[in-house]
Formats: sequence, structure tokens, C-alpha cells
Amino acid sequence: MKPGAALSIVALLACERAAPPAQADEPQAQASEAARRDAGRRLDEGRRTAIVEAAARVAPGVVSVNVVRRERQLPRSPFDFFFVPRGYDREVKGLGSGFIVSADGIVITNQHVVEGAEEIVVTIRDGSDYPARLLGEDPLTDIAVLKVDARGLPAVPVGRSSDLMIGEWVVAIGNPYAYLLGNSEPSVTAGVVSAVGRNLLPSGDQPGVYVGMIQTDASVNPGNSGGPLVNAVGEVVGVNSSIFSNTGGSIGIGFAIPIERALRVARELERHGTVRRAWTGLEVAGAEELREWKQSGGLRVTRVAEGGPADRAGLAAGDVLVRADGRELRTFLDWEAVRLDVGPGDTLSLRLRRSGRERPAVLVVEDLPTSRAPRVSALGDMELVTVTPAVQQERGIGRPRGALIVTIGDETRVATGLAVGDVILQVNRVTIETAEDARRALRGAAGGSALRVYFERGQQLGYSDFYVR
Repeated sequence: MKPGAALSIVALLACERAAPPAQADEPQAQASEAARRDAGRRLDEGRRTAIVEAAARVAPGVVSVNVVRRERQLPRSPFDFFFVPRGYDREVKGLGSGFIVSADGIVITNQHVVEGAEEIVVTIRDGSDYPARLLGEDPLTDIAVLKVDARGLPAVPVGRSSDLMIGEWVVAIGNPYAYLLGNSEPSVTAGVVSAVGRNLLPSGDQPGVYVGMIQTDASVNPGNSGGPLVNAVGEVVGVNSSIFSNTGGSIGIGFAIPIERALRVARELERHGTVRRAWTGLEVAGAEELREWKQSGGLRVTRVAEGGPADRAGLAAGDVLVRADGRELRTFLDWEAVRLDVGPGDTLSLRLRRSGRERPAVLVVEDLPTSRAPRVSALGDMELVTVTPAVQQERGIGRPRGALIVTIGDETRVATGLAVGDVILQVNRVTIETAEDARRALRGAAGGSALRVYFERGQQLGYSDFYVR
């Protein structure tokens, strides 16, 4: 072999070693890796449902509401009479939910969550605690407003309940049993809108009026009260408030207050500390006329206050209300729902039937007559207003004259046997027609013998004997 030939072979081998090996399957491997990434992305997108997005959007603004109240401990057995001190109070802790509606610390919750609370603490999602003060509470609508001293808090997005569709997805967010779960992360339950415009018949121990409610089968459990009900796009549409249950736990029948009502009440409480009630100047057939609802195809007007809003709108006793602001009226609870959602100065568009023919009417709502009436003080801490036709209609008073008790202190109430809502008709032999008559008669009896006060309570006549010092 020639020397040059050996060098050529060595050079050729070196070139072969330097050349990279062929990768015939590299495009296929890259395609497989891209397919795996794409499948993972699709799987992640499939998991991130509308419910996940809605919960993520609202949950930062959901809070726990922790309260401390004192309750009078009463003897429950003969042994308690010996071991429980008279007048003994015990500290009771309670828990509910709420949600932030403004970054400066305004929180909405249920009134029954904070009722009687001596101390309120709001816990946000990251576990931070804030002392809260009660700006106002309204037992009738079961709404309360709290204020915490903080800035930059995450407020929830707010939607509307008026366009909810039966069957659409909703999410209930709150803090059920949070004291057992060990952290402040809100719980999420999902369901659908089962019904809208639900009216709950009032029970004897129910201070609130639950009408025009949103019904859902999303689980609402103890501690959820006051938390938000959220639609599928992450907007608050209601305030979770009550459930039907035989056990105290969820059976799939929960109710939420429409967000429009909650916000209207919250604004009133924030500005005034109380809620101005709507007065329409008319009465409608109540629960005693169940059959009439179906027979009349509407709601029969039973009484119209002279000179009141309904009178000025041209309504009369015997008219049948068919619709109000687009809502169909079937029972007196439908009318209560309409009244809860309007305030003084608002306008109601009505459809009524008279003599078999339908006609429109426009009614301008006013403040309650008792709110506008001059008040007269008597016995130190009792306030009276004169019964007028408007006051008589507002309160359902049987007699057209007298002095209505609108406020009374606890000591005076116990000492006299009188109560808010009583109408003073006679003091000894003096007939009472105005609040001023009652003030003079009670003042004139001071320091003398026992006096007898006749009064109307619940359209029943009663009397009470007491001394005025």
C-alpha cells in the first residue's frame, strides 16, 4: 500500500467520525412532544370551567363574620336555681359570611348574623382580622352593613338578578363551619337557579320578610348566611340567607335575597342608619283570602287611604291589581316583594282591572305617614303621633282617632304595660283624639292616684292601670 493511500483512509475515517449520526426520527419526537403539550393545555382548559372562573373572581372579596353576643342564662332545672346566679349572662360566639362591596371596607351580610352582637370581627381571605362596626341593620329585609377600617380591599363584582334564568349555573360562596376548618379560605358550592320570585310564608319566629327570593340547590350550610350567590360569569346576584331543612343542614333548597334589594337597603343603612319604608296608601287582600287569588286573577284592593298615593293615582277599593313594575301579582306576598324593592319618591307602574277592563295607573310612593308625622313626648321616653286616616291605613288601626305609641323605653314599657304600636284611646275619663291630648292627660295625672289607660292593640281593646310619679 502506498503511504498516501493510508493517509487518505485515515482522513476518511476521521471525517466519518466527525459527521453527526443521522436522526431520522427527530421530527417525529418533536411532534409527539408538541402533541403532549397541546393535550395538557386542552385538559387544563377543560378543567378551568365557568364555575372555576366565577369562584376565582369573587372569592377574594368574601369574608368571615365572627360575632360575640351575650345571652341571659335561665335556670333549666331545679339544680340550676342553686348553681346559676340570678341575672347570669354567658358569652356566645357566632359565625357567618359576608362580602366586600367597596374597597374602603363596606361589607354586606345578613342581619340575623350580627343581631345582638357586642363585638364583630371580619376575617378576609388571607387570614387578616379587622374589627368591624355596625353601620345599620334591617330585620325586615335581613340585611346588615358593616365597616372595617382598611383600604384597597378586594370588592366583589356585582351583577343583577332580574335576568336570571331557571336552570342556569350559580355558585354559593361562604364560610360554613369555618371555626372547624382551621383557615379562612371560603368554601364554594355549585348548583342551579331552581326558581325566582319565591315567597316564603312568614312563620311566628321570623322577623324578616323573605319574598321575591332566588331559590337554588347549591348547598347553603350554617355559616353560609350573608355570603354571595354568584352567576356563571362571576357576578354577585344575591345574598344567601335561609334554607328549608329538617336537620339544620342543606337539603338542596336554599334562598338568596336579590342583590338589587340588598344594595338598596345597604345604601339606606350606610347613609341614614335606617331604611325608609315605602307607603302606597292601599291595602290588599291577605292570607285569609287564599281562594280569591285564583278566582280574581290578581290581587284585590280592600282599602285606599284618603289623600294617599293610591288615592291620587285613581285607585279605589274593589280594583284588582294585575301587575306592578312588570311583575305579575298573584298573592299579597307578591305585593310585599314589590313594596320592599321601592322607596319614597319611586314610581310604580301598575296594571289594574276594574269592571272587567284593564287600565294602567302610575303611583308615586311616599315615606310612611308615621315617619312624617310630628312626634309628641310623654312620660319622659315615650313618643306619640296622632292617628290620621293615613296613619290608620299604614298601621291597620281599627279606630280613626287616638295617639299611636311609636317609641317607648324599656322601663316605661314595664311600668305601664304599654308597647310600641298601642293606640291610646282614653286616660281615665278623658277621650284621646290626638297625641297632644294624651300628653296633657298623662301629665295631669302625675302624682295622683292610679290611672287607667284604655288602648287598642292588634285591633283588640285593652287597658292598663299604673301610677305616674
